[in-house]
Amino acid sequence: MSGKKITTDSGIEIKESYTAADIKSHDNSTAGVYPFTRGVQSSMYRGKLWTMRQYAGFSTAEESNKRYHYLLNQGVSGLSVAFDLPTQIGYDSNHPLADGEVGKVGVAIDSLEDIEKLFEGIKLEDVSTSMTINATGFILLAFYVALAKKQGANLNNITGTIQNDILKEYAARGTYIYPPQPSMRIITDIFEWCSKELPKWNTISISGYHIREAGSTAVQEIAFTLSNGKAYVKAALEKGLDINVFGKRLSFFFNAHNNLFEEVAKFRAARRMWAKIMKDLGATDEKAMMLRFHTQTGGSTLTAQQPMNNISRVTIQTLAAVLGGTQSLHTNGYDEALSLPTEEAAKIALRTQQIVAFESGAADTVDPLAGSYYVETLTDQVEAEAWKLIESIDAMGGAVAATEAGFVQDEIARSAYEYQCNIENNSKVIVGVNKFQTNSEEKIPGFKIDDSIQKMQCDKLAALKSKRDNTSVSDCLSKLKSTCKSNENIMPVVLECVEQYCTLGEISDVLRGEFGEYK
Repeated sequence: MSGKKITTDSGIEIKESYTAADIKSHDNSTAGVYPFTRGVQSSMYRGKLWTMRQYAGFSTAEESNKRYHYLLNQGVSGLSVAFDLPTQIGYDSNHPLADGEVGKVGVAIDSLEDIEKLFEGIKLEDVSTSMTINATGFILLAFYVALAKKQGANLNNITGTIQNDILKEYAARGTYIYPPQPSMRIITDIFEWCSKELPKWNTISISGYHIREAGSTAVQEIAFTLSNGKAYVKAALEKGLDINVFGKRLSFFFNAHNNLFEEVAKFRAARRMWAKIMKDLGATDEKAMMLRFHTQTGGSTLTAQQPMNNISRVTIQTLAAVLGGTQSLHTNGYDEALSLPTEEAAKIALRTQQIVAFESGAADTVDPLAGSYYVETLTDQVEAEAWKLIESIDAMGGAVAATEAGFVQDEIARSAYEYQCNIENNSKVIVGVNKFQTNSEEKIPGFKIDDSIQKMQCDKLAALKSKRDNTSVSDCLSKLKSTCKSNENIMPVVLECVEQYCTLGEISDVLRGEFGEYK
């Protein structure tokens, strides 16, 4: 075995053994101190465990609300909302392009009325809510704030995150609506508005998760994500915003895959790199240099073959995220290669986090793998490779230009192709897929969404439009149109629109008319 070349999934060669001589950086910093290699809090999980989130959303707001109550009763400390595709791309449930997609990969949200039902019986001041929403993130944020106001909440206490990361949509995921420049304007409007109105809200979750799901390596995941982060910071600075204020509300979203040590090295390297990027861009407050991140276990690593094996995969990925210092975590259900997670699979996924937290000892000390010759060397190597990619992107004029030129998309596609080739030629072993197969099929009960959901949503929309004040709706949408033409912040008017029960599709269409659509 000693003569065989072994590499990480990013192609970094792994030596047979490591010694102190291999470590290049000798970063002896402690957790909670720049450059935060070992973590963003000095006591890490001894002070407070990561937030245990479970990502859920399907069918109608009422059905998702039942799952949220179930998860809260099982011990989750934060909710994470999945939206259906029409909601993500700005179409109401009665739009022709929504046909067949309503409530399928997430919950259908058409208006404030749906958000009221989604969070019925849940005080927004008592939970932290993360929403995986990008092109329409500003509308969902307005819905959430409008509900908080109706509940009588103090907006200074409302915590959560909207993903709001549009650059990775052009490169990896595809749920964009508007072209890059107006999309960046919407994002910086959110930064500015939240800094005054919603000070504890994370205004963006700069997402490597979907970049990795599209087929990138670990190195590419952090390089492209941090480059996108840099672009958002520069756009906010150009708008005159204070990096020491908005910088504290930026958060990140990463993937956790199966190569335990490379994943830990990736998280440690990303923290160190972001601290340097923010310092170079002018941040002087250390809190604005901290990379705080949510992790989700790798959806693309789950197999439809022998699905119970996915419980072991998710356990390894959970350990990677915790040993890497995540601030919050979602664990996937073992059945998610087959369908939306069943209640049973969601419970096992949550229990996996709880077992790691309370039984494994992984949370007992700060950065327990620090000082490992292998992990420290790998952290340096992942960082060095990621900097090379960032330098290439900077030379093109930054993340927006590199995305518009197709560079990021091409790099991801190449890595995805190479990975698949390695599975097909058996140089990459996937247990139960290309090795250790069985002939017997495991019968896993799937979770299916009924097609009657669309009619229910359309009926609710029709009822809403007949009872709301349509004159006020028309006035608000006209006001939004004129705000889009100006340099004014759009968020106050969007909030007025949703409070008058304008729908998500109506608001999106006003912006489509002013900004156009990205093709």
